[in-house]
Amino acid sequence: MVMRFAGTMVIASVALAHFISPWWLLLALFVGANLLQASFTGFCPLARILAKLGLQPGCAFQK
Repeated sequence: MVMRFAGTMVIASVALAHFISPWWLLLALFVGANLLQASFTGFCPLARILAKLGLQPGCAFQK
């Protein structure tokens, strides 16, 4: 679910940058930076939020 959400945000960011304003690329930069830090630290804020909502973690973020 985390990867699906991140992918959706990147695609939306690129589309918004193309049609509205290049400043929307900052959203893609934020998502990419968060994915990069999560790969090193194992901490993903979205994974924690989804866990609190009752979704089971995927194999990428299991403890």
